[in-house]
Amino acid sequence: MARPKKRFQQLIEEIDRTPWGPAEQALVAEAVALAVELGDERLEYDARMRQTASANMGGATDVMLNSFAWCLAHHDADPQRFPSDIDNGGADLMWQFKWMASALRSSPAFSQEQIAAVLDDMESHYRTAGLGLSGVLTARFEDAWDAGRFDDAEALRVQLEATPRDEHSHCDACGRSQFAGFFAETDRDADAIRLVEEMIEGGFSCGEEPEHALSRVLLPYLRAGRPDDAKTAHLRSYRLAKDNPDNLRIVAGNIVFAAVTGNEARALAMVERHIGWLAHDGLNVDAHFAALAAFAVALDRVTAVGHGETPVRGADSAGLVPFFGAHDGAWTAAELAAAAWAAAERIGAEFDHRDGTDGHARALARMRALETEKHDVPIRSDAFTAPAPSVTPVDADGWYERAMQLAQFGAEHEMLEALPRALEVDDPAKLAQLQSMRLGILIALDRADEAAELLPQRIAALRAAGRDEQADLEERLGLATFGLNTPEAAAGLEEEIAASAALPAWSRGDLAISRASLHLQADEADAALDHAEVAARAFAEAEDTRLSNTTTLVAISALLSKGDLEAASALLDRFLAQDDVSAGHRAQAHQTRARVRGGSSAYVDGATDADESCRLLAELGATRALAEAHLLAGALWEDADEPEKAVSRYRLAARMGGESGGDSTGVNFRMARAMLRAGDAVEAAELFGEVLQQEEQAEVPPGSRAMTASMLARSLSAAGEFGQAVGAHGYASELFAEAEEHADQAMAMTEQAKILARFDENDDAIALLESAAEIVRQAEDAAGARAEVLHSLGQAYGGRGDQRAFGLFDEVAALAEEHDAGWLLADVTDSRGRALAELGRVDEAVAAALTAADGFAGLGDSGAAGSSELFAARVLAGNERPADAVPVYRSALEHGAEIPPLRQVAALELGDVLEALGRHGEAAEVRALVES
Repeated sequence: MARPKKRFQQLIEEIDRTPWGPAEQALVAEAVALAVELGDERLEYDARMRQTASANMGGATDVMLNSFAWCLAHHDADPQRFPSDIDNGGADLMWQFKWMASALRSSPAFSQEQIAAVLDDMESHYRTAGLGLSGVLTARFEDAWDAGRFDDAEALRVQLEATPRDEHSHCDACGRSQFAGFFAETDRDADAIRLVEEMIEGGFSCGEEPEHALSRVLLPYLRAGRPDDAKTAHLRSYRLAKDNPDNLRIVAGNIVFAAVTGNEARALAMVERHIGWLAHDGLNVDAHFAALAAFAVALDRVTAVGHGETPVRGADSAGLVPFFGAHDGAWTAAELAAAAWAAAERIGAEFDHRDGTDGHARALARMRALETEKHDVPIRSDAFTAPAPSVTPVDADGWYERAMQLAQFGAEHEMLEALPRALEVDDPAKLAQLQSMRLGILIALDRADEAAELLPQRIAALRAAGRDEQADLEERLGLATFGLNTPEAAAGLEEEIAASAALPAWSRGDLAISRASLHLQADEADAALDHAEVAARAFAEAEDTRLSNTTTLVAISALLSKGDLEAASALLDRFLAQDDVSAGHRAQAHQTRARVRGGSSAYVDGATDADESCRLLAELGATRALAEAHLLAGALWEDADEPEKAVSRYRLAARMGGESGGDSTGVNFRMARAMLRAGDAVEAAELFGEVLQQEEQAEVPPGSRAMTASMLARSLSAAGEFGQAVGAHGYASELFAEAEEHADQAMAMTEQAKILARFDENDDAIALLESAAEIVRQAEDAAGARAEVLHSLGQAYGGRGDQRAFGLFDEVAALAEEHDAGWLLADVTDSRGRALAELGRVDEAVAAALTAADGFAGLGDSGAAGSSELFAARVLAGNERPADAVPVYRSALEHGAEIPPLRQVAALELGDVLEALGRHGEAAEVRALVES
C-alpha cells in the first residue's frame, strides 16, 4: 500500500498548487477515487474537503453538496479524526457551511424548510464550536435578500455590520461586494459605488472578486453619470469572469451593460459565447434566471436596432431545449428574446412560490424597465455586419446580372449561391455566359470533375444561342478555356491558336485570354502580356466590353507579376477612369490598386481604394469577399497610422468571418493590436486574452501564442494591470523558450523585470535580467535584443552602484558602433553617466551625460539631449558646484524650448540655483519662463 499512498500525497500536493479549473478538478477526482480504493476514510476526508471547495469554484453544485454532506457526517461522528480545519490553507468545514445554504437557495427544488434547517444546523455547529456568528448572520442575510424579504435583509445587514468580525466573516473583498450588490438592488447606488471603490483602492480580491463587485456597479455608474468608470469596470469584470461557467451571474450583468450602452452587437456576441453555460450547473437555477433575463434584455435591444432576424449561434444546442423548448432551425434574436423572457418568468414563478414572496417577479420587472434606459458608451470589439444589399434582384434577369458581377470580381462562393436563380433566365446567350462562369469557378476551386460533368450543358447553351463554332471549339478543347492547367490543355490551346485565323473574333479572344492566364500561372508574364494584347484586339473587334475589361485586368496582373509597378499603376488608373467598367470589375480593380498603393507606402490612398471596394462588394452581397476586403482596408489604415479606422474595418471583418464559419482569430489579433495603438488598452487586453484562449484551444505553435501573450502583457501594462502583466510576460517567456526563440524569450523576461523594478522588487528584477542576459547571448544574430537586455541589466546594476554595469555598457556601446546605431550609443552613454553618479564619480558622470546630450542633439532629439543635460546639471548642483550647473541648465532650457515639461522643470530648478547664488534678477527672469 506504500506506493498508492505516496501517489495520494503527490496528488494532494499538486492540487494545493494548481489553480482552480478543469486540471485541478481532475486531480481532485483522482485523489478521491484513490482514497476510496485504499479504503482510508481519513485520506478520503482530506480529498473531499478539497473537492467541496473545488466544486464550489467550478460550479458543480451537486458534487459540492454531496462532498460536504459526507465530510460533515464524518466530522460530527469523530471531530478528532475528521477536524473542521485540515490545515491546507483553504476553507474549513464551518466556512463551507456558508456555501451550502447559498447552494440550496439557488434551486427551487429545495424547500424553504430545507434551507432553514441548513441555516439552523450551521448556527448550531458554530455555537458548539465556540465560533463567532458573523458567518451565520451573513448566510441568513443572503437568504433573506435572495428570497425577496428586503426588510429582513436590511435588519440582518445592520446587525451584521454591528457584529465583530471573526475568522469566518466574509473577506474584505466579498463583504464589500455583497453589500454593494444589495445597495444597488435597493436603489442606493452611491453606497454601492463607495464600497466597490474602497475595495478596488484597497487592492482587495478573492475567488470571484473584484469581477463580481465590478459587475454590480455597472448600472449605478451609468446612472451616476460616470460612463468612463462604467466602461472600465465592465471591461475588467468581463475579462476576469468570462472563462469560468460558474461566473454566469457576473457575465449576465456585463451583458446587460453592453445592451443598454449601445453595444448591441457586443451583447449578442456575449450571449452567443455564454448561452451554453446555462447547461453547466443544473442546480444553480437562480443564475439561470439572471442569465435568461439578461439574454432577453440584450436580444430585445438587438431586435430594436434592426437585427431581430440575426441567427443566434449556439442557441439550437440540444442542452438548451429544457430552457427554450424545441425549435425548427436556428433561433433568431427576436424569437430567442421571447423564449428567454418566458423561461425567466417560469423560473421566477417557481422561486416566488417556494419563497412566498414576489422577489423574482420584482427583479424581472426591473429588467423589463431597462427597455427605456439608454446610455452612450461605445466599445468597438464587435459590430453587426453590413445590411443586405439595398437592391435585391426580383427576377431571373436580375439574378443573372448579380451572378455575373460576382463572377467578374472573383467572388466564387457567392456566385455559386446566386447561380440557381440566375439559371432561370430564358435567354440562351445569358445561360451560356453563366455556364462559362460556373465552369471557370469550379476549376478555380479544384472541382474539375464537376466541371467536366457540366461542360455538355455549356456546349448545348452555346448551340442554342447560335454559336456553333465556339461550341465546336470547346468540344475539342474540353476545359482548357476555363482555366484547366495541364500540359495537355496548354498544348491544345497552342494548337487551336495556330489555326484560329478563320474563327470568329470572340473565339480568337477566348483562346488568347485562356493561354494568357496559363502563362500567368506559370510566372511567364511577358508571354501572358503578348496573348492579352491579342485578346484585347479580338474582343474589341467583337465589341465585347465585359471581356475587354477582363483582359485589361489580366494584363495588369501580368505587369505586377513582372514587377512593373509604374506601368501597372498607370493602367489601373486609366481603367478606373473608364465609364464602362462593371461593379464587379471595378471592385476588383480598386482592391488591386489598394494593394499596389500599400506596397508603395501610399497607405492612405490604398486604404481609400480598399474602402471603395468594400462599398461595391456590399452592394453586390459578396459577403465572404467583403470580409476579406474589410481586412485589407483595416491593414492599410493601420499602416497609415489610423488605428481608429483600422479597428472599425477589422471589427466588420471579424464579425463577417465568424458568421460564415471562418476562423476570426487572426483578424481579432489585428483588431486588438490596433486598439492598443489607438489607446484603448483595456479593450485590447480583453481581445488579446480571447485570441490567446482560441490559440490554446487550436494548439497553435508556441511561438505564435507567445507573441499574443506578449501583446496581452503590453495591453495589461498600458491599462494599469501590472500584476497580470507580469504573469502574461512570464507566460510569454515560457512559450518563447518552448519555441527556442531565445531573443524574444529574453525580451519578455526583460519587460517582466521592468515592471517588477517599477514596484521596487529590485532583487527579483535583477535575477530575471541576469537570466535574460544568459539567454539572449545564445541569439547571436539578434543584436537589438542583446543590446536591450544587456543595457537594462547594466542600468539595474548601475542603480545599485554595482561595478558590473560598466562592462555591460561597454558591450552595448560596441554593438551600437558596429551597427551604426547613434541613438543607442548616446543612450548607453547617458546610462553610464547615471551609474557613475551613483558611485560619486562626479566629473566622469557629468562628462558622460554631456557627451550623451551632444549625441542626442546631433541626431535631432532635443528632448533626450535636454534630459541628459538636466541630469548633468543636477549632479553638479547636488555636489556643491552650482555655478558650474548654471550653463548646463541653460542649455537644457534651450533644448526644451518646444517641450513644455522639460522647459518647466529646468526653469524651476535653475531659478532655485540662481537664487542660492544670490543672482536674484536672473532667478526671477528664468522663473518667468514657467508662466509664459
